Amino acid sequence: MLRLILAAALMTAAPAALAADTRQMEENKKTVTAFYDAAINQKDFDAAAKFLGPRYVQHNPRAADGPDGLKAFLGVLREKFPDYHSEIKRVFADGDYVILHVHNVPTPGARGAAIVDIFKLEDGKIVEHWDVRQDIPEQSANSNTMF
Repeated sequence: MLRLILAAALMTAAPAALAADTRQMEENKKTVTAFYDAAINQKDFDAAAKFLGPRYVQHNPRAADGPDGLKAFLGVLREKFPDYHSEIKRVFADGDYVILHVHNVPTPGARGAAIVDIFKLEDGKIVEHWDVRQDIPEQSANSNTMF
C-alpha cells in the first residue's frame, strides 16, 4: 500500500516539476535574448546589467571578467563598431543554460561570423558566458548555410 501511495505521489509530482522546469527555461530564454539585444545590438550596458547576477564570469579569453569587463567591451563596440549587430537564429535551453546560435555582422555588407553563445543562469540571472566563433568563408565546400 505504501508503495502505491509513493508511486502515485511521484507520478503527480513529476509533471508539476517538469512544467516548472519548462517555465523556468522559457523565462531564462527571454532573459538571455533581452540581455543579448541590450548588450550586443544596443550596446547599452545599463540596460544589459539588469539581467546579470551577483557575479558575471567571462570565459572568452579576449574579454575581461565581470560586469566591468562587459562594460568595457560594449564601450569598444560602440566606439569602433557602431553598426555591430547579431541576429539570433536559434535559442536553446537546457536547465540553467541558454544557448544562442547567432549571425554576427560587425559592419554592413560584411559576411560576418557564426557564433554560439552559452549562458549560465542562477535564480533567473546571467552569471557566466562562453562563446565560440567561426568566420563565414567566401567560398563553401557545400551548398548548406551556416544557419
